[in-house]
Amino acid sequence: MTTSEPLRRAIGDRYLTYALSTIMHRALPDARDGLKPVHRRILYAMRELKLSPTGGFRKSAKISGDVMGNYHPHGDSAIYDAMARLAQDFNVRYPLVDGQGNFGNIDGDNPAASRYTEARLTAIAEKLMEGLTENAVDYRPNYDGTLEEPVVMPAAFPHLLANGSSGIAVGMATNIPPHNLHELIDACQAMIKDPAVGDDALVGLIPGPDFPTGGVIVEPRGNIMDAYRTGRGSFRLRAKWEVEDLGRGQWQIVVTEIPYQVQKSKLIEKLAELIQTKKIPIFGDVRDESAEDLRMVIEPKTRTVDPDMLMGMLFKSSDLEIRFSLNMNTLIDGRTPKVCSLKEVLRAFLDHRRDVLQRRSRHRMDKIDHRLEVLEGFITAFLNLDRVIDIIRYDADPKRALMAQDWSLTPPRAMSEKDYVPPVPGKGTLTEVQTDAILNMRLRSLRKLEEMELIAERDALLVERAGLVDLLADERLQWKQIGADLREVQKTFGKTWAQGARRTMFAEAGEVEEVPYEAMIEREPITVICSKMGWIRAMKGHVSLDTEAKFKDGDEGRFLFHAETTDRIILVGSNGRFYTILGANLPGGRGMGEPVRLMVDLPNEAEIVDLKIHQAGVKLLVASSEGDGFICPSDEVVAQTRAGKQVQSLRGDAKTVVVKPVTGDHIAVVGENRKVLVFALDELPEMAKGKGVRLQKYKDGGMSDVTTFTLAEGLSWKDPAGRTRTQSELDEWRAKRATAGRMAPRGFPRDNKFN
Repeated sequence: MTTSEPLRRAIGDRYLTYALSTIMHRALPDARDGLKPVHRRILYAMRELKLSPTGGFRKSAKISGDVMGNYHPHGDSAIYDAMARLAQDFNVRYPLVDGQGNFGNIDGDNPAASRYTEARLTAIAEKLMEGLTENAVDYRPNYDGTLEEPVVMPAAFPHLLANGSSGIAVGMATNIPPHNLHELIDACQAMIKDPAVGDDALVGLIPGPDFPTGGVIVEPRGNIMDAYRTGRGSFRLRAKWEVEDLGRGQWQIVVTEIPYQVQKSKLIEKLAELIQTKKIPIFGDVRDESAEDLRMVIEPKTRTVDPDMLMGMLFKSSDLEIRFSLNMNTLIDGRTPKVCSLKEVLRAFLDHRRDVLQRRSRHRMDKIDHRLEVLEGFITAFLNLDRVIDIIRYDADPKRALMAQDWSLTPPRAMSEKDYVPPVPGKGTLTEVQTDAILNMRLRSLRKLEEMELIAERDALLVERAGLVDLLADERLQWKQIGADLREVQKTFGKTWAQGARRTMFAEAGEVEEVPYEAMIEREPITVICSKMGWIRAMKGHVSLDTEAKFKDGDEGRFLFHAETTDRIILVGSNGRFYTILGANLPGGRGMGEPVRLMVDLPNEAEIVDLKIHQAGVKLLVASSEGDGFICPSDEVVAQTRAGKQVQSLRGDAKTVVVKPVTGDHIAVVGENRKVLVFALDELPEMAKGKGVRLQKYKDGGMSDVTTFTLAEGLSWKDPAGRTRTQSELDEWRAKRATAGRMAPRGFPRDNKFN
């Protein structure tokens, strides 16, 4: 009989199981050793393969195969990628794997295939596993129960903070930056000395992360303090740079360190894009001159540029400055996920070290007790050597006979040396362990010197055992020993080590003033030419507006005006969108120019209504073919992106047809039906964007043109001969907005345009 359960409960239970598995066995590191299961298994498998730092290398394929077959039943590529990352000195502050071959680079290139690379453990990785043979940690069966693997590594240093970690689980994530090991051990010593030490004191010893790629942290100290206190925050990290003098007033900027986890090739591509799009006009060129060391050269457009201003703008526009988030979400005791403070992470490590010390001490005591038992048997045998030899030589069952003998009744053999006093023999019988040791003794060990060495070894072990008993009974001695062990690690891998000095420096972020885009451009006169088909170019200088320009076959000129490179050119599309083009970004005057649609996202079906220089503080009259319009401040039409800014909302087949600066106090509208309407300007609303209000009412057709004028001066237009005509008496055409109007005055142009 089959049982059923609701789908909701079944899915919920299974997803919860998956979530817990992801959190505990994949994504989050253990606070005690700072490792995820895959990294722990890689290191343990390499140890089992005896890949010591002083030994030979083995093929990475062999290592990943052993890890997959024995401990980690997942994809070999995932295992190899994890191992390769442990060997990358630009990703890991203290590499745990010593790689030979192509293990990738800071440009973002992937490592070579596992069959081409070789690896072994580093010296600092051995410190993570020191004590595995001394019962320092628990073991558990591997996935198929044929082998055992450590639950956690003994970890002789706070690896979680030293190398950092990142991972995404279900419903939670972790992101811990690497730190300097010397500083971490200083903080641990402070916590051993005073368990109640404050966060301020710890941050004084650990001022911030220490990234393998260096860089400069510009985060305020208060923010760093809050991040370490709460376990959440972020750090502003900048590239390290300097100005290199080239002589004769020339200079260039050399970047020697880039932010952590930023790919150099991608960064250079982004900088090249900034040059191509001219988003930073004072930015001239970028080159990659890196060899063994990173060297990225940034050239200014002109030597008059301020280096600090140029770098400030590059920091804002590229990954030369990043924000590295801190989320110290980790597994406490390997079971409970928790966002920990800096002090809590260090406390978890120190508590683990104390547990490891106690377990190793007990293991050593057991070994000493066993050895002392054997030594007592050896000494008894030496003191009764003739009797022991007789039993072994003549007795049919020497083991039984040796164990049955009461050695306390047997006098010791005589010694000829005057200066040697034999110890008092032990009382009672021999144990099985002692008997087996005696029977397995080699004949060469029966010399006189060996007897003295046994007694000396026994006495030394008794002293060591007494010390271990005192250690296990006194918490103060335990912390003293932990401190001594940490000092030994610090002496080997601290700041005096070749890779131990701090790489990431600290500085205050100088606030870069917001520089207007136009202020970065050299001001020069230009003449803007745009054809009817939308090909635009800018000729240097103010050429005569009567000069004939060349255009493509079937094309002709439409817009021609003087401007400057610092001017913003406003392009009005019939789709109601306004686009902004900087004069400095216009193509040169040689040739026919470029299609304006390559510079802005003007749809192919939209037409160019107008092209003009942006004038700040001016009000614009915007009107559509449907006869709707409004007044818009010119500052509201400036767009920041090539997609433009939607100013007039349109429906159906309506198009924006008129954009004119507002002058005077009245508005005149003419429709395609040649009816003219004049009304006061104050009847039209002022707004930043929208459809607008009805200007004139039509039965058929739409609006043809609209203009603003001063009523006292009359309404003017040009006749076919180019002469200006003015209609002073306008009472016949004056009415309220949105009315039909009256037929145009005599002599009004046939194209229904005011000018």
